[in-house]
Amino acid sequence: MIRFLLKGLLRDRSRSLLPVLVVMAGVTLTVILYAWLEGVESSVEQSTAHFSDGYMRVTTRAYAAEANPAANDLALLGVDTLLSGLRHDYPDVRWTPRITFGGLLDIPDAHGETRVQAPVAGLGVDLFTPGSVERTILPLGAALIRGRAPARRGEAVMSEELARRLGIAPGQVATVIGATMDGSMTFANFTIVGTVRFGVAPMDHGAIIADLADVQSALHMENSAGAILGFFPDDLYHENRADTIAARFNAARAEPGQFGPMMQTLRQASGLSGLMDYIAAFLDTLIAFFVFAMSIVLWNAGLMGSLRRYGEIGVRIAFGEDTGHVYRSMLVEAFAVGLVGSLLGTAIGLSAAYALQVHGFDMRPFLKNSSMVITDVLRARVTPGGAVIGFIPGLLATLLGAAISGVGIYRRQTSQLFKELEA
Repeated sequence: MIRFLLKGLLRDRSRSLLPVLVVMAGVTLTVILYAWLEGVESSVEQSTAHFSDGYMRVTTRAYAAEANPAANDLALLGVDTLLSGLRHDYPDVRWTPRITFGGLLDIPDAHGETRVQAPVAGLGVDLFTPGSVERTILPLGAALIRGRAPARRGEAVMSEELARRLGIAPGQVATVIGATMDGSMTFANFTIVGTVRFGVAPMDHGAIIADLADVQSALHMENSAGAILGFFPDDLYHENRADTIAARFNAARAEPGQFGPMMQTLRQASGLSGLMDYIAAFLDTLIAFFVFAMSIVLWNAGLMGSLRRYGEIGVRIAFGEDTGHVYRSMLVEAFAVGLVGSLLGTAIGLSAAYALQVHGFDMRPFLKNSSMVITDVLRARVTPGGAVIGFIPGLLATLLGAAISGVGIYRRQTSQLFKELEA
């Protein structure tokens, strides 16, 4: 019977071509949008982790409660001991201290007088320690536009946009005027040896990156850091693992006071929970919409097919075929149509998603004034879930459409079959 049904589908295109095309189109759109949202979510997570909060972040409780990431008066003390403990207790996570600071960048002229000034956001990162995770998290070499990466103490890089705006060339000395950990004013000179562009609007608008030791010295933060960031070796956010590690650390380090250490996950530290939940809800709504829309189309197609096949169904019932068997055979046909349409749609969708993953989509015109830490070029992300997700609306919609349209089979009256056959 299955072989008979498949031959019927292949020979009668009106029974299979339109439903297959409908399913293929819906599945293609579902797969592409799923891969795109996966890519956006991954981009937001990675960018926020790399430039701000890590996949896990250890700070003081007071620092975590502060909205200002440059609140270094609330920084961690005894970072070397704390960092050693983290690396011992959680060896499958890469840990690195970091300082975020703000200040005024002063550029002197040939006579040592102020030529131009601008506000600047800075990062103090571990640039020189062998095996430092920052070398992969912040790949300065790949981001360089002019000059070179820092090679010794006292050197720094700054964003290309800020450098061009201020007329700074590699080799010039800049002074950062800021506040120390104790609240007093500090002046630190850096030789700008290169300019960078990370493709992240907040960083590219006006940032300076220097070695952690230089920033600690300038801000009177020896053996201190604003935060210790944790990264997974594959550079992906594993939420369940992060939650487990954070809960374990906080249970073991339940020290009283606002300056005791605490660990937060990426979602907790960055406030990404709402955005990630929104993306998940949007994806669920998207799948439900395509199931509903394709079910309506396939239901109508099934009704038209049932009317056209009215005589065929009548003959099968007249020969003694059970109405339930006829109904089930229509469901088998629908499953075959849905399977073929889903396979074709998934193949096309994954191909398009892979192209978006390789080439990406330039979002710079839409992110010019954005404060969100996200890359300018957004890419789709092809995952195993993308190869499966299309089969949900593809198969469910075809079966639902056939189930609704096929109900009419049970309403056939055997007494009317001879009149139909005579006609």
